[in-house]
Amino acid sequence: MQKTFCIVGTDPRQRAAARALQRAGYHVTGAEGAGNADYILLPMPLDAGKADLARILRAARPDTLALGGKVSAPVRAAADAAGIELVDYFARPELASLNAVPTAEGCLCLLMQLRDRTIWQSPILVLGYGRVGRAVARRLQVLGAVVTVAARSPEQRAGARCAGCRAADLTQLRRLLPGFDAVVNTIPASVLGREELSCLPQGALVIDLASMPGGTDFAAAKALGVRAEHALSLPARCAPQTAGELVADTVLNILEERGERE
Repeated sequence: MQKTFCIVGTDPRQRAAARALQRAGYHVTGAEGAGNADYILLPMPLDAGKADLARILRAARPDTLALGGKVSAPVRAAADAAGIELVDYFARPELASLNAVPTAEGCLCLLMQLRDRTIWQSPILVLGYGRVGRAVARRLQVLGAVVTVAARSPEQRAGARCAGCRAADLTQLRRLLPGFDAVVNTIPASVLGREELSCLPQGALVIDLASMPGGTDFAAAKALGVRAEHALSLPARCAPQTAGELVADTVLNILEERGERE
């Protein structure tokens, strides 16, 4: 018997996920079909109030599985109150790894849009060398940038060097910053405060890819005349088709591990 996904939300990423699930053999319905659904796919991130989540979950059957991304405490509380199991698909390492690609491509797009010079031969500083930092640095190198990675971990600095980047200890950040008019931050902690930002040359651009609240003092950047962009949700903004397909792939992996794929 064909199983049904209730897709909550109509943004491009959710629509792309719905199409991918249809291709995988599932029946797809909107929020109005929650009462007849086997699974509910929630958007990422989800505002519990705006999406009228409590009403949607109350309408679902007790055995329905809900899947959402970046699940907040209010969303989890609404699921608990409705007696619905809720799984956070964004906690899956494969999605975090794959999402680094459209995030990195979106970052390159911003660097090309917001600067008046090429990436080629530009010295660019990348802060952090996790999944996103690696994806950004690799693509900058391919386009001919001179990439320096600043990271706390000796292992990450070694990895950056092995990949052909220059590497520096994050404790040397203030010394490094005067040499860069483009900085990409991927560290979800305060690394670019007023003192660090004041070290940047005039006209510098900071692209902050870290999750809320980011790693940049944006108020200080504005006061200092440094353009700092908090580039959140780049996969959904720049590549919603791919982002939705990646969500669907991850959800299907979850169902397969639970023994629920036909």
